Amino acid sequence: MRRAELIFAALLALFSIYLMYMSQLPPLQIGWVPRKGPGSGALPFWLSLGMLICAIWIFLRGWRGVTPQGRSTEPFMDSYTVWMVAVTVSSIFMMLLATYYVGAYVAMFLFMLFYVGVFGKIPWPTTIAVSLAVPIAIFFLFESGMKILLPKGATEPLFIPLYKMFVY
Repeated sequence: MRRAELIFAALLALFSIYLMYMSQLPPLQIGWVPRKGPGSGALPFWLSLGMLICAIWIFLRGWRGVTPQGRSTEPFMDSYTVWMVAVTVSSIFMMLLATYYVGAYVAMFLFMLFYVGVFGKIPWPTTIAVSLAVPIAIFFLFESGMKILLPKGATEPLFIPLYKMFVY
């Protein structure tokens, strides 16, 4: 556990430094732009600096053993946790792969059916309700509300009547 805390803090610090560097590259500016305010890279830069300070703080506390995790010799993940992470990552990968063929909404529905119903062992009426509600809510949020079209794959013809009713 201690090693995981130190490694994560170090990786977080490196990522913070990378983001700070990227936020100052042209065309981004971290300084004040006359008559406009802070440059477009200012917020990412200062957030990354805050993240770097926190990462250093986490690392130092873990190194000194101030936290229970910093003193722990237990493994970071047991075999059950490794299994849960592997199934989760695999199912998300399959959802992304399915998005190409059947579209984002059908892929979300299938992912929710598996993850909530099969993997999570939630009762099927609740699983089906959630699996239908989430893609429908996301459809209205993205397609109708924000006018951001998500990939539909082979299911695109099914959405044409919905576009005529709700989007345009």
